[in-house]
Amino acid sequence: MTVKPIKKDEWALVLDYLAKGHSGMQRSEPVAQVIGERYFSLLEVITREDASFKTEDRVYIGDGKRSDVRYIRKRINYKDLTSVARDEVTEIVEKIVTKNPETFLNFFNKSGPVTTRLHQLELLPGVGKRHLWGIIEERKKAAFESFDSIKKRVPLLPNPEKLIVRRVLLELEDKDKYRIFVPRWEKKSGE
Repeated sequence: MTVKPIKKDEWALVLDYLAKGHSGMQRSEPVAQVIGERYFSLLEVITREDASFKTEDRVYIGDGKRSDVRYIRKRINYKDLTSVARDEVTEIVEKIVTKNPETFLNFFNKSGPVTTRLHQLELLPGVGKRHLWGIIEERKKAAFESFDSIKKRVPLLPNPEKLIVRRVLLELEDKDKYRIFVPRWEKKSGE
């Protein structure tokens, strides 16, 4: 039996910081709701007493020594986000996509079928058969090197960055059974 490695984010961006915690906590301690930079993990982290954060601050959450985060309290769902965090999540996902175009260009260049009737590209909101075949034909000629090259080479395709952001948000909200960018997490008993 092979065990799939757990996909863990090393860095995260702060969506909301609550210096005194929130009502769902047994004791008052500083907590931040964060989103991972690579796998878009939604987490609640307990921060150091002497640290203070604002939205979009970048924090290390990896397995090494953490300077600002004491520990990861738990993985959270989109519905568990505070209203402030929900207001910020779209803008922060846009920044992550813009900052890491290689990851998402790789998706446009290498994505494949999900089933015999459905291609991964069709999971992007607004991409139908015409866009799908336009992308596939263009990537056969040469790999896409930027989001601008996709826009120029595939006419009438909606903004590729916005398509990625909308797809990530759908996956965060768990509105589709298929996943491209946000891994599905197994719940442990007691979660």
